[in-house]
Amino acid sequence: MKKILLSVMVFALVSGCSSAKKNETPTSNEQTGSGSTEKVESSAMDFSPKGSDSGSIEGLQTVRFEYDKATLTDDEQKKLNANAEWMKKNADTKMLIEGHCDQRGSIEYNLSLGERRANSVKQMLQKMGIPADRLTTTSYGKEKLLATGDAEEEMAQNRRANFVPSKK
Repeated sequence: MKKILLSVMVFALVSGCSSAKKNETPTSNEQTGSGSTEKVESSAMDFSPKGSDSGSIEGLQTVRFEYDKATLTDDEQKKLNANAEWMKKNADTKMLIEGHCDQRGSIEYNLSLGERRANSVKQMLQKMGIPADRLTTTSYGKEKLLATGDAEEEMAQNRRANFVPSKK
């Protein structure tokens, strides 16, 4: 009797777990300011602990810096503008801005440069309308390299500001 009961329980458990779920993005209708409705994605957002460096957070990009600079080129400024728009659409998130450097220079110098980079990005985001209380910064200097080679293309990957979102 115990074997039959155990077999029935295992069968019920296995058959209950085998039902396939549809891979659909949940949506809801929200009313806009003009009174019309608009479909809005309501699925959970992917918050990779690697932030924008992971490439898995749609709409959020790492920005890169030139050697020994804490200012952005025009192309990188466009990426930052897109990140600001992402933050405006995701008003329930906070953002950690990580400043990173390539492997040249001392630990102390690179920590300082990474801090200047992160703070520069924070100030630019504030000018774009992102409240300061949603932004925090840190510097990793040369401690979290994405590429370890000595070629300029590899070192350029490390001179960056990475964006790590979290829920408020």
